[in-house]
Amino acid sequence: MSAKKQRPAIITRSRLVKDLKGLGLRSGQMVMLHVSVKSIGWIVGGPDVVIQAILDVLGPKGTLMMYVCWEGDTYLLDQWPREKRAAYLLECPPFDPARSRAFREWSILTEYLRTWPGAYRSSNPEASMAAVGAKAKWLTKGHPLNYGCGPGSPLEKLYQSAGKVLLLGASLDTITLLHYAEHMADLPDKKIVRYKVPLKRKGRRVWLEVEEFNTDSGIVEGADGGEYFPKIARQFIKSSRGRSGKVGMAKSYLFDAKSLVDVGVKWMEKNFS
Repeated sequence: MSAKKQRPAIITRSRLVKDLKGLGLRSGQMVMLHVSVKSIGWIVGGPDVVIQAILDVLGPKGTLMMYVCWEGDTYLLDQWPREKRAAYLLECPPFDPARSRAFREWSILTEYLRTWPGAYRSSNPEASMAAVGAKAKWLTKGHPLNYGCGPGSPLEKLYQSAGKVLLLGASLDTITLLHYAEHMADLPDKKIVRYKVPLKRKGRRVWLEVEEFNTDSGIVEGADGGEYFPKIARQFIKSSRGRSGKVGMAKSYLFDAKSLVDVGVKWMEKNFS
């Protein structure tokens, strides 16, 4: 006989609050979240409860942010088949921060947070962030269209505000904040990409070209962000500057945003210069 399928652990809101506090989450913090909901267990009340538990801990002075991008993402448009690309250029609706759906492949919670009561969303389509809480409006306001992970971005604001990065069951290669480290690292010959996005201007849809450093396949030739992001994170953890533990059943981490970026910049300058 085959072994019985193990039932997922039953996780409540109060359990999540307790575990998050045990990991080091505190009232008033500004936090960027990466999460795999299924890794947490069977959550009583559904995925919304994860957001609510985090907000319970952060309190009214805290802020929660996620990278949400959008379902119409055109970052790799030039690589699409000709017919698909032509149809998109002809009829893709313009990006609308208030209505365009979040890219749920990053996490089911991207759309949950985008539509949370009182949520704000930044206006850069590909680098779009959604946030809830005391500084959500400030975090998402004025997001530059070009170089959306650099100066003036929500990532820079998180870095400058003693923010935190929270991973709940998410892998170490998902840490979006390290794209800001890529931007700030003093490296020769950084890879630059250009792509078009549909935006609404004066009531009309227009296609605008966006320029930024390559956040898809690595900042320099021969480098893969999916490989060096975890190396940087593991070095950070090894130095005892990151906290780890379980939230529900999910292996979880809490990192200081400024320290993580500083380590990332030094690592890249050492290994890619």
